[in-house]
Amino acid sequence: MIAKRTILILGGGTAGWLAAAYLAKYLGVTRDGPIGITLLESPDIGIVGVGEGTFPTIRTTLRFLGLNEAQFMRETAATFKQGIRFNNWVTAPEAGVTDSFFHPFEAPFPAEGTGLVPYWLLQDGRRRLPFAQAMTFQPQVADAQRAPKRGPEGDFEAPLNYAYHFDAAKVAHVLARRAKELGVRHLTGTVTDVTLGQDGAIAHLTTREQGVLAADFFVDCSGFHAELIGRTLGVPHKSVRSVLFADRALTCKVPYEAPDAPLESCTVATAHAAGWTWDIGLDSARGVGCVYSSDHMSDDQAAATVRAYLGPGVEPPALRQITFDSGYRETPWVKNCVAIGLSGGFLEPLESTSVVLIEVAVGMLAELFPHDGQWDAPAARFNELMTRRFENIVNFLKLHYCLSRREEPFWRDNRDPASIPAALADLLRQWRTRPPSRFDFALDLEAFAFFNYQYILYGMGFETDLSAARGAYPHADTAAKTFARIQAYGEHATRDLPAHRALIRQVNAATGKVGA
Repeated sequence: MIAKRTILILGGGTAGWLAAAYLAKYLGVTRDGPIGITLLESPDIGIVGVGEGTFPTIRTTLRFLGLNEAQFMRETAATFKQGIRFNNWVTAPEAGVTDSFFHPFEAPFPAEGTGLVPYWLLQDGRRRLPFAQAMTFQPQVADAQRAPKRGPEGDFEAPLNYAYHFDAAKVAHVLARRAKELGVRHLTGTVTDVTLGQDGAIAHLTTREQGVLAADFFVDCSGFHAELIGRTLGVPHKSVRSVLFADRALTCKVPYEAPDAPLESCTVATAHAAGWTWDIGLDSARGVGCVYSSDHMSDDQAAATVRAYLGPGVEPPALRQITFDSGYRETPWVKNCVAIGLSGGFLEPLESTSVVLIEVAVGMLAELFPHDGQWDAPAARFNELMTRRFENIVNFLKLHYCLSRREEPFWRDNRDPASIPAALADLLRQWRTRPPSRFDFALDLEAFAFFNYQYILYGMGFETDLSAARGAYPHADTAAKTFARIQAYGEHATRDLPAHRALIRQVNAATGKVGA
């Protein structure tokens, strides 16, 4: 008879409860089964609400957990997210002139042969459409504040790719309920001591309320505290602040001026002198956060930046400050303990990578889980893949900063070659004569595909000179017709798709699937 194996997850929030629900579902947890999962949640630690934006991968995760989309959205104040609109990232506003580009979730429109990107690059830069608008009609839909789907579409299905904005605290409650339905045991308590065995692995936790809690395997979801991976096992945090300078955020929620105010279906990221401000449209309020570098802006200046962003007559509620040090642990899995979520690493909120990193880590842990108790090989593989993924995300985020032409010290410092990772600098040199390619990236190590790099590069005015290869692209007329067809599709979609606010009202008023 095989002895029952036990998993203890330390910490709730999005990371803890997503890990609990996913592992319970994947590993087939039952009352009398071979695996038991317990989640220990501290009554003293709140949820850090910086992960309000998600990737489209969240739909697959929620579907796997057996959640109903409309119910999930109602209970988490969720709205649809189709990408990110970047304002003033290329140049600072001057005399009322601003710049803007869009990073959509949709991949560029499929075309035979070489695709459309080379033909866009060979067009007259003064007359061609913005890159994202030329490649997909999703920017048109988002600019018109339309939803990515209609009411009749089923759960997690739509003609356009999408994710969500949601209230992180409410998401934790939904995931907790589902985890408990799947057989996870929930305990509340404060850890007072962690005991290691002779082999250096964690033997048990001692808590004030629950006494001694032993397990075969531990998942550290204790957030920035990193109670197990950091404080107990001493795994160092590798800071990347020399690359990503932002280390603070001031956040608040701002009510809409009217209940029927138009609702954005994208994150709005507006650059300022020492960072950027996010603006996320939830159901009943906007989530606004000023991300900044304390080396380039004081806390008082950041508060003034929030007030200036909101405009005259709008006094923000009490601002909450979050401090962070962008970085990660290169060995998030040590012996019988793996760190997931903030305890494993956090890279500033740009591009909303926090939740997707949780999804990736939980998915890998589920597949690599050491049922036989031999953790060395799966730990080595997990550590390699997570470290490479963090490194590559750092490169992608840095791309947004080092391409800017803004002249404030923060932005000039971001263009300093000493702050640009060597791997990214090498790719930028290559991309001067060719666009980013799928051969530049290994899919299992990436959160972002080659076309995501294209959207940022060409949205920010990066120049790729294909003139020497012009003869390799003889189908300009065919490409022009495809570009025109994309614009026609966009015009049709903006007429056919409902207003985002209208669909959210429909979701909130209904039961069952979205639009039911």
